[in-house]
This record gives sequence, structure tokens and C-alpha cells, in this order.
Amino acid sequence: MDFFGSFQALGVEGGTIAMFAMMMLLLLAGIPLAFVTLLVALVFALGWFGPMAVPLITSRVYSFVSSFVFVSVPMFVLMAAILDRSGIARDLFDAMKLVGGRLRGGVAIQTLVVAVILAAMSGIIGGEIVLLGLLALPQMLRLGYDKHLAIGVVCAGGALGTMVPPSIVLILYGLTANVSIGDLFTSSFLPGLMLAGFYVIYVLVRAYLNPAVAPIMEEQSVPRAEKLRLLKGLILPILVVACVLGSIYGGVASVTEASAVGVMGVLLSTVIRGEFTLGLLQGAAMQTLRTVGMIVWIGIGASALVGVFNLMGGIKFVTELITGISDDRLYILLFMMLILFVLGMFLDWTGIALLTMPIFVPIITGLGYDPVWFGVLFCMNMQVSFLSPPFGPAAFYLKSVAPPEISLGMIFKALLPFIAMQILAVAVLIAFPGITGR
Repeated sequence: MDFFGSFQALGVEGGTIAMFAMMMLLLLAGIPLAFVTLLVALVFALGWFGPMAVPLITSRVYSFVSSFVFVSVPMFVLMAAILDRSGIARDLFDAMKLVGGRLRGGVAIQTLVVAVILAAMSGIIGGEIVLLGLLALPQMLRLGYDKHLAIGVVCAGGALGTMVPPSIVLILYGLTANVSIGDLFTSSFLPGLMLAGFYVIYVLVRAYLNPAVAPIMEEQSVPRAEKLRLLKGLILPILVVACVLGSIYGGVASVTEASAVGVMGVLLSTVIRGEFTLGLLQGAAMQTLRTVGMIVWIGIGASALVGVFNLMGGIKFVTELITGISDDRLYILLFMMLILFVLGMFLDWTGIALLTMPIFVPIITGLGYDPVWFGVLFCMNMQVSFLSPPFGPAAFYLKSVAPPEISLGMIFKALLPFIAMQILAVAVLIAFPGITGR
């Protein structure tokens, strides 16, 4: 039998299994996801349809990378990269000491508040976890905080960038699902604060039930001049957040335009603070190229793979498989959440979004659910993937800056209560979709 078209003998069922098995084998071999998806797409395009199918792959890839909204991704990544290199986050953390005061668990709550503000400034989790790991973790350990509580607060707080706008996860979901990113930002803001609220309540409950896990800071008299200096550290970050989110929610600017406003705001902040150098800008630009390059390549591979899979009839097959498990749409939704949860244990969120959403979103809309609400639900599910073993990236980010005595096993153990709260947040969003305002 001729190679071109010979894969069709497998049928859609056999082809789906063969495609999934090939992906798993290549991933286990250590090949990056972007190249795995592109290679599998090429092999199945040639094997199923012959050489004439290759232009179909390139046209689908072009439609992905040519989206105007995609410009906002490198802008928000650049914001995060500049923040990494400036002292804005450090001064923000120092300023929040005035808020923590004599509250038991105050430093942990202060860390969570800073995490929310940083998330609203950039939407990138890796840098936030590293920053908080360098700023907050040593202070909590020095004050005698329980190691597991301190580790969990840093990782879970740093991962809030997934939920709090401007989230890169929401932007990619909006591109893939073809829904308004502005609507996604509006709908995710309250759920993001709700999840942060769960963390704060957990810290307070543990601190007051067992005072030893979160000792109160020794009261120090802070001179008025120092208080004013610390408060100044709050002004610039809050102004940047207000400009970015205010311009989006106020209808003044699109998400893409607001991302440029954010970059300009952070750059001006570094100039005002006297931190701006060409070296800082060059380092931030190189970090942005590396991060966005990875996202683009994963997008190219996933777009090609989904396009070929769709031509094979695979999306229709998987859709019938998922919708056939029950007549109750809630069970179908829960099954999809389970699939996303399991995939999140092994794959990067970018690949999960680009591979699954072209299949899941049509099912969701067909069941009568709101795709914007489902996007918020998806992002909340991806919160779990950042913390869940064996490949939870938050744990590895923290391990890179944590003291040597803190093992990876200790970090994953510390994250279990926070994973439970994330799953609770998913359940609350399913039970009460009105939280998103939809």
C-alpha cells in the first residue's frame, strides 16, 4: 500500500489512538511539546492525505500567528520581565509591611496582597513566584513561620497571575475560543479575588488555631519619613494597574493597546525610580523573546496538529465520545474538567489550551454554556496544574531560589491544601456561575 493515504486504514478511532501514543512517546523521549505536535501533525498529514495537505497546515498556522490580539502577549511578558529586573516588587513588598501590622499571619497575607498586585501588573507566574521566593519566603522563615505554610503561600500566591487580569492564559483562551478577551478579563477578576480570599482565610484560620505556625512580627516604630517613603512604593504599581485595567474596563483601549500602555507605565516607573538602563531593557527584551518564542512555537505546533486532526474527522469523533458519556450536561462538563486536570499534571497550560479548546469550546456552546464563563473555569483549572505534582511548574520555580534544606518533595506536600482550595474554587464557579457576571 502506498505510504500517502495509508494511515486512513487505521480509521478515525485507530488514528486518534496512534496520534496520542506517538505524542506521548516523543514527549517521554524529552522532545519539547512544540516540536512534538508539529512533527506528529506533519507525519499524519502526509500519511493520511499526502503531500497536498501541507499547505493546509501552513494556512492554519498563519491564521494563528497573524491575530492582532496576539501582540498583547509579548507586551505583557515584557512588563513582567522589566518588573523582574526593577526594585518595584521589593518596594511594594516593603510598603505592605505597614498594612500587615500586628495581624497574626500578617506577612503571609501581605505576600498574597503583593501577589495580586503583581498579577494585575503582568499576568506571568514564573517571575512572580521567583520574586516572592526571594522577598517573602526568607522573611517568613526568619520570623518562625511554618515552612509548609510559607511555601504554599508563595507558590499559590505567585500562580494567581493565571486568574487575575491581564492573564496570558485568558488571552490565549480568547484567541483559541474566538471570544472577547475584554469580557474574559471582566469575568475573571472577581473569581481571581475569590481564590486569593480563600488563601487569606486559610492563613488566618491556621494562624489563630495554632499561633505557632504564624508568629506575630515584633512591633517596630517606623518614623514618619520612612512611612512616607514606603507608601510611595505603592503609588507607581497601583497607577500602572489602574492605567492597564482601567483603560480596558473603561472602554478606552483594547487589550492590545492596554498592554502597550502597561509597558510604557512600567518603563516610566523605572525611569522615575532611577533604575532604567540599557542593560535592563536589553535583558528584559531577551527574556521576552525566549518566553514568547516558546509560546509561539507551541501555538504553531498545536494549531497544525488540531487542523490535521480535524481533517481526519478526529474532533467529531472525540466530541461524540465526550457528549456520549451522559445525557446530563453537568456530567459532561465535569468529565471535561477531569480531562483538563489530568492533562495539567503532565503538559504545559499553553499546549493544553491550544490542543483541547478547539474541541471543548464547540461542545460547551452546544450544551448551552457560556464560553466566557467556561474560559474562567478553564483558567481556574489551570491554577491547579501549576501546583499539582509531578510537573507543577510553581514548585520548580520556587525550588530554584529556595534554601537548600527545602526539598521538592516538601514543596509539593506544602501545596496540597492550596490545591484543595483551587478545586473548591472550581466547584464554586460551577455551582454559582453568576460569580463571573455571566
